[in-house]
Amino acid sequence: MDEKSMAVGLLVITLFIAVFSMLAKRLSTTIFTAPMIFLGFGYLLSKLELIPATEMQSVLHLVAEIALILLLFLDAAKIDITALKKDFVWPTRMLLIGLPLGMLIGTMFISFMLPTWPLVAIALVAAILAPTDAALGQAVVENPHVPEKTRQTLIIESGLNDGLALPAILLFASLTANVVHTGETNWLLFGFKQLVFGPIAGIVIGLMGGVLLMWAKKRDYTAEVYEGVGAIAMAVASYLLAGFIGGNGFIAAFVAGLGFGYIVKDKCKFVFEFTESEGQGLVWVAFLLIGLLLIPDALKHLTFTTFSIILVSLFLVRPLAIWISLIGTDADFRTRLFFGWFGPRGLATVLFALTIAHEIGAEYGEQILYLAVNTVWISALLHGVTAIPGANWYASKSPHSS
Repeated sequence: MDEKSMAVGLLVITLFIAVFSMLAKRLSTTIFTAPMIFLGFGYLLSKLELIPATEMQSVLHLVAEIALILLLFLDAAKIDITALKKDFVWPTRMLLIGLPLGMLIGTMFISFMLPTWPLVAIALVAAILAPTDAALGQAVVENPHVPEKTRQTLIIESGLNDGLALPAILLFASLTANVVHTGETNWLLFGFKQLVFGPIAGIVIGLMGGVLLMWAKKRDYTAEVYEGVGAIAMAVASYLLAGFIGGNGFIAAFVAGLGFGYIVKDKCKFVFEFTESEGQGLVWVAFLLIGLLLIPDALKHLTFTTFSIILVSLFLVRPLAIWISLIGTDADFRTRLFFGWFGPRGLATVLFALTIAHEIGAEYGEQILYLAVNTVWISALLHGVTAIPGANWYASKSPHSS
């Protein structure tokens, strides 16, 4: 493909993003979500062959990773920690009981559908399909009619379950690839470092960054035009620091956002406006690249078995795990159903599948990647279509509604 054709393709993409941004607010009130639209547009570009896929492969992983980091940081920064202290039961149960239970239940069901696969590979599939992404359910988490407690629970769960699932994903990936380790203690240590050093890095960067920013604002050393840049840098710094000390970068980014938001609160609205627009743009591009580079091949591998696995994961595994995890809490029947359904799979699922695909080899790696990609676009479609009516139904029926 010559440079002129490449330039035409990039021009089409930039014009599409510009037009979408002008219609984004109106579209947010419909069933057509940004992930749905950008996945579909990326797939259309692949059919038109305007963009050479081979030249864009290296961009996808980087864009998806940065987008996820910023999304986690921003979602966490919006959480009211003071209000959250009063009741942290729902997200705690969903993360500490629902997430591992979802992996276990998923492994059990998938083992019947993939009887020839080794158990560790099946457990890897279940672990990759477990994390959720609030970006695919923005109509829910940003709906003012949905009780704040419910919205914050979904944000916290989607923000932390990516990092909590990663140690299990890496463990099962290594076992699938027949990588020999010296014993279980090494994996216990790895998991400990991921789940402890990640939050430490996040707390340090988030709290220090927030304090320094408020100090600079008080002395008029900075201005709004620079504050958003600093917030983006803090999000990425927390991720990098966590990786440097052996912690989980995604957990670090989320915890950094919590600390930063706690210090800054409503005193730096421009920070959140600036970073949210930049983060949103990256998310759009990430989904576009997934549609362009991954969906075409994934659709060719969408068999009856893989489609069944996806439906079981969305309609049975998560709802059942969440339902069980909330037993004994004040979450009523509708709340458990609502949480069970609104667990869309997004960037983390694709990112983790991309990360382990090469490690475990083509025999299982490609199939897991295609399964993950197909899960994401199907989830984007189903959760996107049901987000607004589902949120309105829950808001009108929930006893927790204000």
